Amino acid sequence: MNQEREASLGLDKDIELVQHTEAVTLLSGLSEEESNWLATFPEDKKRRAVRKVDIRLIPLLALLYLLSFCDRANVANANIAGLSTSLGLKGIQYNIAVSVFFIPYVLFEVPSNYILNRLSKPSRYIGSIIMLWGAMMTIMGVVKNFGGLVGMRFLLGAAEAGFFPGAVLIISKWYTRNETQTRIALFYMASALAGVFSALLAFAIAKMDGVGGYAGWRWIFILEDLATVLAGVLAFFCLIDSLASSGKWLDPDEIKYLELRLIAQNGRSNPEEKAKSVDWKTLRDVVFDWQIYLQALIYWSNTVPNNALKFTMPQIIREMGFTSSNAQLLTIGPYFAGAVSAYLSAIFADRFTWRMPFIVVPQLLVVCAYAILFALAANIADHIPACFFAIVLACIGLYPINPGGNAWTVNNLAGSTKRAIGLAYMICLGNLGGIVGSYIFIESEAPRYPTGYGCSLAFAALGVGACIILELVYYLTNKRRATLSDSEVIAKWSEEELEAMGDRSPLFRYTL
Repeated sequence: MNQEREASLGLDKDIELVQHTEAVTLLSGLSEEESNWLATFPEDKKRRAVRKVDIRLIPLLALLYLLSFCDRANVANANIAGLSTSLGLKGIQYNIAVSVFFIPYVLFEVPSNYILNRLSKPSRYIGSIIMLWGAMMTIMGVVKNFGGLVGMRFLLGAAEAGFFPGAVLIISKWYTRNETQTRIALFYMASALAGVFSALLAFAIAKMDGVGGYAGWRWIFILEDLATVLAGVLAFFCLIDSLASSGKWLDPDEIKYLELRLIAQNGRSNPEEKAKSVDWKTLRDVVFDWQIYLQALIYWSNTVPNNALKFTMPQIIREMGFTSSNAQLLTIGPYFAGAVSAYLSAIFADRFTWRMPFIVVPQLLVVCAYAILFALAANIADHIPACFFAIVLACIGLYPINPGGNAWTVNNLAGSTKRAIGLAYMICLGNLGGIVGSYIFIESEAPRYPTGYGCSLAFAALGVGACIILELVYYLTNKRRATLSDSEVIAKWSEEELEAMGDRSPLFRYTL
């Protein structure tokens, strides 16, 4: 209910918030005194308070996500450094090892976010799962056969499941609507930069082939993931937990400002909500919420082609005629371009409070990129400039999609529990695309990869359609709800009834 007013008010502008109608101010959860205080709090102090949160939260999340993606993607670098040969992998065994990660990853995202939303110290939970998956990846460096590799990849997926949806949830608890996508993009950029970082490390570590009796690909796992364990320890002690526990680095007025603007946007938290053992009603509302499934299709337009490309890009570049080491280095440019694209897209999306065009345009770039590769990859060695450009273009298009989709989902789910469960459920459905992406690049189809390039193109196009439908439904729903005035709504429904409706309330306005 409290996001309802936010969309119609452009709620990040605090003065506009408190100058809205008396009825909606009442429903916001703010007293008249709090509204006046929020409106008169100096602009320079507002910016300073938000900047402090930025400094304490975003770099650490970015570091952790960078390591997460390094851990996930280093199997591709290890593969071209000899993993499949050493373990005797045949046929689609490598694809199986890649895809098995996503099974527990998908299954555990919703319960993990539900648990995280109930905890007062998310730092302990996030730090623990990071240390756990770092240990799993280190052990992966000493596996002896296909079964061991599959087992460790499965456990890695279970340990990593809670991090990404948890990080997005944590961001939603600190920032307002017009700030979320930029912050999500800043830490999501790490997934692109992880390709750069991982390639450089893999290039250097692979030179350790034979040291201590271990192959170079084994050292890629062992050394990279010892760093992850240390990062988990850092998160355990340094990740910020809540405004109530932030008195050492925020002054009382800054805490009050950050609290009130979130109350104005989301309402006051309901103690009974966290007291429930399991909120089955909210879970049911999420499962039957139509918007979640369209958002999942948008997510697929990233996860299918992106996971496929992440695990295959070094191989594709090697088929252009480059050595394995140079192929690893040449992945740096596309990943860097993707990181820059994600950030710039998020800045404009937050500035205009409009998600759809900053998702659709990148999706269309992905369509163009895979159309080029589909047409030319059969003779990739004869079309190196065009095909390499297409890989860069694909990354430019892929990396803005998920920050945009996650911000769009967060913006349009009302209530902290529904937001936590709904966000995780959408990401859970979206990450099923990771399983698909693990199989579409078939080794026997190299270098043309018609299944890989064709499926990537098709899923990107599917995402465009889902975006347009979602935008249209949101627009028409907002238009219909606008026919009722605030006073008419309040005369017809009580505050408790409107609160219970969440994003189905006639006062709620969807973010386009």
